[in-house]
Amino acid sequence: MKKITLRPKDKEYMFLDADNVTPDNFAGKTLDEVRAVEIYEGNRTYALGDYFDVIGETDPDTNEIGVVIDGSIPKVKYIGMKMSAGKLLVKGSVGMYAGGWMTGGRLRINGDAGAYAGIAMEGGEVVIDGNAGDYLGANYRGDWRGMKGGKIVVSGNAGSDIGEAMVGGEIVVKGNADLQAGIHAHGGKIVIEGDAESRVGAQMTKGEIIVLGKIGYWLPGFIYKKDDQIEYDGTQYAVKVYQGDLGEGGKGKLYYAEA
Repeated sequence: MKKITLRPKDKEYMFLDADNVTPDNFAGKTLDEVRAVEIYEGNRTYALGDYFDVIGETDPDTNEIGVVIDGSIPKVKYIGMKMSAGKLLVKGSVGMYAGGWMTGGRLRINGDAGAYAGIAMEGGEVVIDGNAGDYLGANYRGDWRGMKGGKIVVSGNAGSDIGEAMVGGEIVVKGNADLQAGIHAHGGKIVIEGDAESRVGAQMTKGEIIVLGKIGYWLPGFIYKKDDQIEYDGTQYAVKVYQGDLGEGGKGKLYYAEA
C-alpha cells in the first residue's frame, strides 16, 4: 500500500473545510496535483499545499492508498468525507463531520473527534481513540435518515444525540454517553459500555440499544419485557429487555445490564 503523509504547517487559520482529503481524491494524482487539491477557509479557496506539507507516493487504485495526517487538526472539518475505500489515519484530533457520508474504507483518529463524526455514514469503519462529540452517526439536519451502515467505535466518551435517526450500522462507545442516545432511531445498533445519561432511545421505533452501565433517567415509553442473557465481546451479560418507545408505537429493544 502506498502512503501519502500530510504534515500541518505552522500557519494560523480560523477553520478549514477539507472534504477533498480522502484516498478517493488522491488516487491517480501526482504529488503536485495532491498539493493543488482545493480546500476552503470561509468562502475562499486555497490549495492543500498552502496548509500541509505533502510527501509520499500515490497509486491509481484507491484501495492501495493510505493517507496519514501527521498532527492534530481540531479546526479542520470534513476529513474523510464520502470516502469509499483506502485508509486514512489522523495522528491527533479532528474537527466536525469527520467520516461523514462514508461508504467504505477505514478512518482512524488517534485523538478526539468533533461533533457529527460519521454523520449519515453508509459503510466503512470509523475508529476514534479519544472522545467523540455530539451527533455521532446522526442525521444531517432536515433528513430523517441518519447512519445507514458501517461501524463506529469510540474508545472514550461520546456526546449527546448519538445515532439520531439511524437506520442501520453499529455504534460502540466504550465510555459514557450523554443525553438521548438513539433518539428517533429507525434501526441499527448502539452499544454503550459505560453509563448513559438519560432519555435513551427517545422516540425510537426500531433498532437495538445495549447499555452495560447505568441509565440516569428512564423514559416512560419503555416497558420491561423479560430477563435475558446476551453475549458481547466474548462475555455473557444478564440483562433486562425493554421495548419502546411506545409513545411512537416503537418496537425497539433496549438491553440493560445494570452493571
